[in-house]
Amino acid sequence: MNRSVDELLRFSADQLRSISRIRLIGYGLLLLALFDFFQAVIPPQFMNAAWELQTMGALMERIPVPLLGLGLVFFGEDYNRSGLESLVVKVLSWLSLLLAILCFLLVPLGIVDSVRVNNQNTQEIAAQADRQLAQLEQIEQQVGGGSQADLQNLATELNRLGLPVDTTNPEQLRGEVLARIPQAREQVQQQARQLQSNRRLALLESSTKWILAAIISAVLFLMIWRGTAWAR
Repeated sequence: MNRSVDELLRFSADQLRSISRIRLIGYGLLLLALFDFFQAVIPPQFMNAAWELQTMGALMERIPVPLLGLGLVFFGEDYNRSGLESLVVKVLSWLSLLLAILCFLLVPLGIVDSVRVNNQNTQEIAAQADRQLAQLEQIEQQVGGGSQADLQNLATELNRLGLPVDTTNPEQLRGEVLARIPQAREQVQQQARQLQSNRRLALLESSTKWILAAIISAVLFLMIWRGTAWAR
């Protein structure tokens, strides 16, 4: 009988130490999550769609840390908690609700910012293509009255654009440059369309992942809040 009581007391003491270690790990993870949060949002660039979306992504990539931290801190519910720790878990319980609300708010923000970033990418790519097309138009205008040296320079520019021109035959150089310009225009437009498609796909994949992560995280934080009524 006495042996059973001793074993029970020893088991309770071991269990208490295990719970304390688990909770301590949870507090450490929450502290690390706080560091990550400040690193992600500082310096702030509010109203900058690209920054807002990237910050959302950085936070969602790190969201498992505070979720796990809260789960470990609340482990064992109110078993063997001091008065100060009871106040801390009460604050953390309400913080879970606040985080759930913030994650829900990130969903429409992520959608709006994704549209804004896509529009910015479209404008940037179109502006870059317009500059290249303007260069080609300038080249075409210069070919008619340009000297041989000018033609050599124009041929070099086309080679830089990825359209090789034979510069060893001066007589055919002018006609070859003119023949290459329509092809160069088509290539510039094709590259712009491909770049826009690639960026749109990458943006869609990232934003969808982060928006879904925000929804799932909001639900989990809400479940933590509802499950910690004992702390409030």
